[in-house]
Amino acid sequence: MSRRSGGFARGPQMNPKDLMRQVQQMQSQMETIQEEAHKQIIEVTSGGGMVSLAINGALEVQSIVIKPEVIDPEDVEMLQDLVLTAVNEGIQKAQAMVADRMSALTGGLGIPGL
Repeated sequence: MSRRSGGFARGPQMNPKDLMRQVQQMQSQMETIQEEAHKQIIEVTSGGGMVSLAINGALEVQSIVIKPEVIDPEDVEMLQDLVLTAVNEGIQKAQAMVADRMSALTGGLGIPGL
């Protein structure tokens, strides 16, 4: 086994142009996946359907629907909790959806930030 002066085994060399082309292709595919994910709407509910939320892959809340029967001026905290629960669940599901799509592209490489 030949050794470089740094003491590392020499492996197959990749053409820098081929590597750059692969990186550009992956970047383009990532942008496409992100654009598609940002258009994807995830719907969640809390309180047995009393609060419904729609959020996209860009984590932008698209709508919140609150059924009138859950509105109780004497128990505002319950309504706040239902809205908070729906928002947090929506964010978690949207993030998981984007992560799943990205991992399909990266093949589980564990690239930071993806």
